[in-house]
Amino acid sequence: MRTYRILLTVFLLVLALMSPLQAADKPAPPNASAAKIELVDINSATAAQLKALPGIGDAYAAKIIAGRPYAKKDQLKAKNIIPAATYDKIQEQIIARQK
Repeated sequence: MRTYRILLTVFLLVLALMSPLQAADKPAPPNASAAKIELVDINSATAAQLKALPGIGDAYAAKIIAGRPYAKKDQLKAKNIIPAATYDKIQEQIIARQK
């Protein structure tokens, strides 16, 4: 009986030590930022598409549309269309395509 208890204890100890090792071998699950994001073209997006961006409401969407066309996406910030803090939130989600 004592032998079984020792074997069970050793088995559980080995199992407990291997759990962190197995977790380290698994690839990390993809997160939202790593997923491919559909870029919003600031030169052709509708007001609804612009408002789907974080920090963009009716007023900013209207200002973006009124200021078109944009050669580069950072012109939203340079022309004071939107504040720098808002631009920082959306810069990875927008693009300024040229026709």
